[in-house]
Amino acid sequence: MPSILAALAVAGSAGQAQNKEATDPAPKRAFVFREVGYFHRWSHNEQHEFTPDKQEDLEKWSDMITMNGYPDVSDGEGLAATANAVLENYKNHQAKVLKTRSVPRATDRPAEHFIAVVFTRPNFIEIAFARFKLVGGKGFSYVYSHRIYGEEIGDQASAWLSAHGQEVEEALMEWTSMPTRVLFRPEPSRQRTRAAGTASTSA
Repeated sequence: MPSILAALAVAGSAGQAQNKEATDPAPKRAFVFREVGYFHRWSHNEQHEFTPDKQEDLEKWSDMITMNGYPDVSDGEGLAATANAVLENYKNHQAKVLKTRSVPRATDRPAEHFIAVVFTRPNFIEIAFARFKLVGGKGFSYVYSHRIYGEEIGDQASAWLSAHGQEVEEALMEWTSMPTRVLFRPEPSRQRTRAAGTASTSA
């Protein structure tokens, strides 16, 4: 089950990943975030999903990073409009917005945008952080999501957010080794289709 926030950050048809990972050789580590290695698990068009070692089950992951590409976004104005549209989509799907902020354009980099939200569902809470950035003149978002499973877990989720929220935000916004669709090209054997009619809905 992909990240709710990540799925909502992609333009396109509604859907969700199938439950079972295709059987193929052990994947190579794609990148490191916060000293944890992440492996490619699923791709479809402009969306690529990664989880750490021993989190191969996309129905029961704890940490996920999703890269979303926006091929029609090529400047700061387009990136800001995309971030705002995604934010509204999150709100429309019952997200509690924790924080939004923008990093102004500088001489050495274009403007960036950040969104943090919480989704509460009957059997889990998902805390998610999204960074919107121009890379190589194209728009991307990088979404880190953390899930806590169970019922009546609000206090547990609040404790995790208090302990790790600021750290995750800073790490995400300072991250310089993120993948791009130029650097990352998924193997055909690792691509899977999406099934329609599921909870996550695209922007």
